[in-house]
Amino acid sequence: MMDDYNLPFWIYLAVVTVFVGGAMKKILASHLSAAPPLVAWLGATVLVERLWALCLPAMLLLALLALACCLYSTRTGPPPAALSTHGKAILITGCDSGFGNAAAKHLDALGFEVFATVLDLSGDGARELQKTCSTRLTLLQVDITQPQQVQQALLDTKAKLGLRGLWGLVNNAGVCVNFGDAELSLMSNFRGCMEVNFFGTLSITKSFLPLLRQSKGRVVTISSPAAYGASKAALNLFMNTLRHELEPWGVQVSTILPSSYKTGRCSNQSYWEQQHKQLLQSLPPALLEDYGEDYMAETKELFHSYARQANPDLSPVTNAIVQALLSPQPQARYFAGPGVGLMYFIHSYCPFSISNRFLQKLFMKKKLMPRALRKQSGLDLNLSLHNNNNNNNNNEEEEKEEKHK
Repeated sequence: MMDDYNLPFWIYLAVVTVFVGGAMKKILASHLSAAPPLVAWLGATVLVERLWALCLPAMLLLALLALACCLYSTRTGPPPAALSTHGKAILITGCDSGFGNAAAKHLDALGFEVFATVLDLSGDGARELQKTCSTRLTLLQVDITQPQQVQQALLDTKAKLGLRGLWGLVNNAGVCVNFGDAELSLMSNFRGCMEVNFFGTLSITKSFLPLLRQSKGRVVTISSPAAYGASKAALNLFMNTLRHELEPWGVQVSTILPSSYKTGRCSNQSYWEQQHKQLLQSLPPALLEDYGEDYMAETKELFHSYARQANPDLSPVTNAIVQALLSPQPQARYFAGPGVGLMYFIHSYCPFSISNRFLQKLFMKKKLMPRALRKQSGLDLNLSLHNNNNNNNNNEEEEKEEKHK
């Protein structure tokens, strides 16, 4: 009978076990008074049923994953050839340093016509691009939080492109200005992150969409799996929505989620020391007393520790940008760096108890509790010891009274 179907044997085994288990339970239930072994057997049968009910979904999930892997591994033929860079123009934001600077140089070397926006045309990053890149690269001074500068960049780009459209917009410009607990972070930091990472990116994307629709091009956004300041979480959701909206226009939207890399101010320890001092001076005294300077100092040291462990090689991110721009069928998400894909999978598809424990082990490495909680714990411990001593003294007095009687 099994040979007539192409189902795995363990599925049949599960069905038979559940069926037989249910039948045995009914039969044995009518003979509960026969003997204690029958009761034990009934309990074992019910236990087997419960185990199957718990394990079967997990086994089915594993089977589906195995099937997906088999289908992926059996795909025949080489991957489709990458598109040519000839005649394709790209605009990249935030090229003063980090991913933007590295991507501008890499895309220029591949033959793209690159428009690179910088905050400071006379800065080190801008001068480096001018020295190392070809004459195809154009530097534009743009603060993406300033609508007038965004519109001027659009006019300058149109003037140089003529009747051509823009093939790609690489949204890279972003900031991370807050670290530590949400209650301790300044509202100005949250607003600063949102202004650059979300509203600035939204502004420049909307402004350049007509040129991208004209060429049926690409929108590539450097985001983050860490939702610092909530801005990156908002950006991820917006890009997911934009991907569906632009699909009928032939515009492909991709998001790149990097792991930890040394970019911008990440490794500038003096900058973060200054941020820490400013935070201490800005907090209300009562809040600072509740958390404690030592608690905040540990947070700062953990941040420095993560920064020191960051990867200085930015090539996984620049390679992901190239794939998103030149692949005939670009992916919706690119995980640039080790562990990011696994972290995203666990966070998105595993039960909350598992994903929560995993993320806590990965990020929540603090050893100190806030000062108020430490005092409370110490008070509770002292009260407990005091109560135990009182109970012991009372017991001793009761014993003495009993002896006198």
